[in-house]
Amino acid sequence: MAVLTPGGAAAPAPARRVLLACDEEQLDSTLALRRVTAHLGDLFPVGPASDGAPFDGPPPDAALVCDDDAATARLLELGVPVVHLQSGHRVLPAGATADAAAGTADRALRRLHRPGWLPGPWSPAAGARPTGALAPVRLTRNRVRAGALLLLSARGVPEREADAFAAGPLRALVRAAVARTGRCEVVCDTGLAAVRCALDGLADGVRVSRAAEVDVDALHAAADVFVAAPTLGALALAQARRAPLVFLPPLGSAQRELAERVAQVVPVPLATDPGDPSLWVPPEAGGAGQWNALDPGLDDLRGAQRVARTLRQLSLAPL
Repeated sequence: MAVLTPGGAAAPAPARRVLLACDEEQLDSTLALRRVTAHLGDLFPVGPASDGAPFDGPPPDAALVCDDDAATARLLELGVPVVHLQSGHRVLPAGATADAAAGTADRALRRLHRPGWLPGPWSPAAGARPTGALAPVRLTRNRVRAGALLLLSARGVPEREADAFAAGPLRALVRAAVARTGRCEVVCDTGLAAVRCALDGLADGVRVSRAAEVDVDALHAAADVFVAAPTLGALALAQARRAPLVFLPPLGSAQRELAERVAQVVPVPLATDPGDPSLWVPPEAGGAGQWNALDPGLDDLRGAQRVARTLRQLSLAPL
């Protein structure tokens, strides 16, 4: 749409501004935000202000908030329409209700990352609409790949359990990954200091990064071996690219429950023995590949596009 200037010349309409925010200490949240952002088209993305304010300048036309209930509540109070996306698998505490879990996001347009093939039962989601898998925008891997990518999530995991895993099994797995594949990219969402400490002194070829500061999807495209915590973001990444996936031993109740549900449909091995050579040379996709077990009718990878479309519509016609 064009706008007439006082002199009669047509000027382009101002770009619609959308605020993008996520929980930077949750792997699924950072992956979800990046994947939806890739489909924003002509929307102009802005981030929260550096001084802690919700945004700089005039209010954005709409906002996408992944998982951060406090940010959603603050934006709604300021009159900004919000698409609130729950990106990760959650387990409601005993006696909790969906309304309590939704918190302050109940006035937002709620979306829920839920692959159609993943077995239930599902906890009520207070009216949230399932999206399908939030796949990366690029569905292929590099022609030449090397090394291992290890995605670790400690979000919601008891600190003692996460620290014990980092100091013992994680260190052994990373050492084996370097020995077998030449290098290992370790990406984690929270507990970065403990992971760095646990991996200190290992041979060259190990790099530890914070999930919010790297492009996980690009790292996966360049890696030959993929080992990840049981999370929805990791599942969507491997499924979309029909790439072999190995699960890390699940940490915390949400990861354990998700791994159990996946095992009902897709045979994902667990990295419990670093000395097992099959972990580091997994079978390629195709033939009897693990993703061929999915029902094609439930293999929906358009979740990120759906969320972006909802955000675009909301920016044009706020509710």
